[in-house]
Amino acid sequence: MAEDNADINLDENAGDSSSPAKGKNKLGNLIPGMLKWILIAVGAVILIVVVVFITIKLVNNNSSSQPTIQMSEEYKEQREILDWYTSLGVIRTKTSDDIPASVVVNIALGYKKDDKATATEITARKIELTDFLRRYFTEKTIAELKPQNEEKLKIELRNAINDEILSNSKIRDVSFQQLDVVEQ
Repeated sequence: MAEDNADINLDENAGDSSSPAKGKNKLGNLIPGMLKWILIAVGAVILIVVVVFITIKLVNNNSSSQPTIQMSEEYKEQREILDWYTSLGVIRTKTSDDIPASVVVNIALGYKKDDKATATEITARKIELTDFLRRYFTEKTIAELKPQNEEKLKIELRNAINDEILSNSKIRDVSFQQLDVVEQ
Protein backbone atom coordinates (compact mmCIF):
# COMPACT_ATOMS: atom_id res chain seq x y z
CA MET A 1 0.00 0.00 0.00
CA ALA A 2 2.77 2.23 0.69
CA GLU A 3 3.89 1.62 -2.76
CA ASP A 4 0.49 2.50 -4.06
CA ASN A 5 0.55 5.76 -2.08
CA ALA A 6 3.99 6.51 -3.36
CA ASP A 7 2.80 6.05 -6.86
CA ILE A 8 -0.13 8.29 -6.19
CA ASN A 9 2.04 10.88 -4.56
CA LEU A 10 4.48 10.66 -7.39
CA ASP A 11 1.71 11.04 -9.86
CA GLU A 12 0.26 13.96 -7.95
CA ASN A 13 3.66 15.60 -7.70
CA ALA A 14 4.25 14.84 -11.33
CA GLY A 15 0.88 16.35 -12.15
CA ASP A 16 1.60 19.41 -10.06
CA SER A 17 5.00 19.90 -11.52
CA SER A 18 3.72 19.69 -15.08
CA SER A 19 0.84 22.14 -14.50
CA PRO A 20 3.01 25.09 -13.53
CA ALA A 21 5.32 24.38 -16.46
CA LYS A 22 2.39 24.56 -18.87
CA GLY A 23 1.20 27.78 -17.21
CA LYS A 24 4.68 29.29 -17.53
CA ASN A 25 4.76 28.37 -21.21
CA LYS A 26 1.43 30.11 -21.82
CA LEU A 27 2.54 33.16 -19.87
CA GLY A 28 5.97 33.04 -21.50
CA ASN A 29 4.37 32.99 -24.98
CA LEU A 30 1.86 35.69 -24.09
CA ILE A 31 4.39 38.38 -23.09
CA PRO A 32 6.50 38.23 -26.29
CA GLY A 33 3.30 38.21 -28.39
CA MET A 34 1.95 41.27 -26.56
CA LEU A 35 5.32 43.04 -26.84
CA LYS A 36 5.39 42.28 -30.56
CA TRP A 37 1.95 43.89 -31.11
CA ILE A 38 2.75 46.88 -28.85
CA LEU A 39 5.95 47.52 -30.81
CA ILE A 40 4.06 47.24 -34.13
CA ALA A 41 1.44 49.75 -32.88
CA VAL A 42 4.10 52.22 -31.62
CA GLY A 43 5.99 51.88 -34.90
CA ALA A 44 2.78 52.55 -36.89
CA VAL A 45 2.01 55.64 -34.80
CA ILE A 46 5.55 56.98 -35.29
CA LEU A 47 5.34 56.31 -39.05
CA ILE A 48 1.99 58.12 -39.33
CA VAL A 49 3.29 61.13 -37.36
CA VAL A 50 6.39 61.37 -39.56
CA VAL A 51 4.36 61.12 -42.79
CA VAL A 52 1.90 63.80 -41.60
CA PHE A 53 4.74 66.10 -40.51
CA ILE A 54 6.56 65.76 -43.86
CA THR A 55 3.32 66.29 -45.81
CA ILE A 56 2.49 69.47 -43.86
CA LYS A 57 6.02 70.81 -44.43
CA LEU A 58 5.77 70.17 -48.17
CA VAL A 59 2.33 71.75 -48.45
CA ASN A 60 3.41 74.85 -46.50
CA ASN A 61 6.55 75.27 -48.60
CA ASN A 62 4.71 74.95 -51.90
CA SER A 63 1.91 77.37 -51.12
CA SER A 64 1.94 80.60 -49.20
CA SER A 65 -0.59 81.31 -46.47
CA GLN A 66 -1.76 84.54 -48.15
CA PRO A 67 -2.56 85.07 -51.79
CA THR A 68 -0.10 87.38 -53.48
CA ILE A 69 -1.32 90.58 -55.02
CA GLN A 70 0.65 92.04 -57.87
CA MET A 71 1.81 95.58 -57.13
CA SER A 72 3.65 98.03 -59.25
CA GLU A 73 7.25 98.77 -58.30
CA GLU A 74 6.12 102.27 -57.31
CA TYR A 75 4.08 100.95 -54.36
CA LYS A 76 6.20 98.00 -53.17
CA GLU A 77 8.18 100.15 -50.82
CA GLN A 78 6.64 102.60 -48.43
CA ARG A 79 5.77 105.71 -50.36
CA GLU A 80 7.99 108.62 -49.55
CA ILE A 81 6.58 111.77 -47.99
CA LEU A 82 6.60 114.64 -50.44
CA ASP A 83 6.28 118.38 -50.28
CA TRP A 84 3.53 119.71 -52.56
CA TYR A 85 3.44 122.81 -54.71
CA THR A 86 -0.21 123.91 -54.85
CA SER A 87 0.02 127.50 -56.10
CA LEU A 88 -0.56 126.87 -59.80
CA GLY A 89 -4.22 127.80 -59.42
CA VAL A 90 -7.27 126.60 -61.29
CA ILE A 91 -6.86 126.10 -65.04
CA ARG A 92 -9.92 126.33 -67.30
CA THR A 93 -9.95 125.11 -70.89
CA LYS A 94 -11.94 123.06 -73.43
CA THR A 95 -11.33 119.58 -74.85
CA SER A 96 -10.44 118.85 -78.49
CA ASP A 97 -13.73 117.02 -79.21
CA ASP A 98 -16.13 118.10 -82.02
CA ILE A 99 -18.47 119.29 -79.28
CA PRO A 100 -15.92 120.43 -76.70
CA ALA A 101 -16.39 119.91 -72.99
CA SER A 102 -15.22 122.38 -70.37
CA VAL A 103 -12.27 121.26 -68.25
CA VAL A 104 -11.53 122.73 -64.84
CA VAL A 105 -8.37 121.39 -63.23
CA ASN A 106 -6.31 122.24 -60.15
CA ILE A 107 -3.01 120.38 -59.93
CA ALA A 108 -0.52 119.86 -57.11
CA LEU A 109 3.08 118.89 -57.90
CA GLY A 110 4.90 116.61 -55.46
CA TYR A 111 8.65 116.91 -55.02
CA LYS A 112 11.25 115.51 -52.64
CA LYS A 113 10.80 116.60 -49.02
CA ASP A 114 12.82 119.73 -48.11
CA ASP A 115 14.09 120.14 -51.69
CA LYS A 116 14.35 123.95 -51.90
CA ALA A 117 15.85 123.88 -55.42
CA THR A 118 12.79 122.16 -56.90
CA ALA A 119 10.38 124.49 -55.07
CA THR A 120 12.34 127.51 -56.35
CA GLU A 121 12.41 126.23 -59.95
CA ILE A 122 8.67 125.43 -59.94
CA THR A 123 7.93 128.93 -58.62
CA ALA A 124 10.21 130.49 -61.25
CA ARG A 125 8.50 128.52 -64.03
CA LYS A 126 4.91 128.94 -62.82
CA ILE A 127 3.79 130.78 -65.97
CA GLU A 128 5.35 128.10 -68.22
CA LEU A 129 3.73 125.35 -66.16
CA THR A 130 0.30 126.97 -66.30
CA ASP A 131 0.56 127.44 -70.08
CA PHE A 132 1.78 123.87 -70.56
CA LEU A 133 -1.09 122.46 -68.48
CA ARG A 134 -3.66 124.52 -70.37
CA ARG A 135 -2.30 123.24 -73.73
CA TYR A 136 -2.07 119.67 -72.41
CA PHE A 137 -5.75 119.55 -71.41
CA THR A 138 -6.85 121.35 -74.59
CA GLU A 139 -5.32 118.53 -76.65
CA LYS A 140 -7.22 115.80 -74.73
CA THR A 141 -10.66 114.38 -75.52
CA ILE A 142 -13.48 113.64 -73.11
CA ALA A 143 -12.69 109.91 -73.31
CA GLU A 144 -9.05 110.51 -72.32
CA LEU A 145 -10.13 112.52 -69.26
CA LYS A 146 -12.40 109.81 -67.81
CA PRO A 147 -11.76 108.86 -64.15
CA GLN A 148 -10.35 105.44 -65.06
CA ASN A 149 -7.53 107.20 -66.97
CA GLU A 150 -6.40 109.45 -64.09
CA GLU A 151 -3.29 107.42 -63.21
CA LYS A 152 -2.18 107.45 -66.83
CA LEU A 153 -2.75 111.22 -66.99
CA LYS A 154 -0.71 111.76 -63.81
CA ILE A 155 2.23 109.75 -65.15
CA GLU A 156 2.10 111.54 -68.52
CA LEU A 157 1.99 114.94 -66.81
CA ARG A 158 4.86 114.11 -64.45
CA ASN A 159 7.08 112.88 -67.28
CA ALA A 160 6.21 115.79 -69.58
CA ILE A 161 6.83 118.43 -66.88
CA ASN A 162 10.17 116.82 -65.96
CA ASP A 163 11.26 116.56 -69.61
CA GLU A 164 9.88 119.78 -71.10
CA ILE A 165 9.61 122.38 -68.31
CA LEU A 166 11.99 121.67 -65.45
CA SER A 167 15.72 121.56 -66.14
CA ASN A 168 17.59 121.32 -62.83
CA SER A 169 15.14 119.33 -60.74
CA LYS A 170 12.39 116.74 -61.02
CA ILE A 171 8.91 116.34 -59.60
CA ARG A 172 8.01 112.94 -58.18
CA ASP A 173 4.22 112.96 -58.36
CA VAL A 174 1.19 114.82 -59.68
CA SER A 175 -2.16 115.02 -57.88
CA PHE A 176 -5.45 116.43 -59.03
CA GLN A 177 -7.07 118.58 -56.40
CA GLN A 178 -9.85 119.14 -58.91
CA LEU A 179 -10.54 117.61 -62.32
CA ASP A 180 -13.97 118.44 -63.66
CA VAL A 181 -15.02 117.68 -67.22
CA VAL A 182 -18.39 119.22 -68.04
CA GLU A 183 -19.96 118.00 -71.27
CA GLN A 184 -22.35 120.28 -73.14
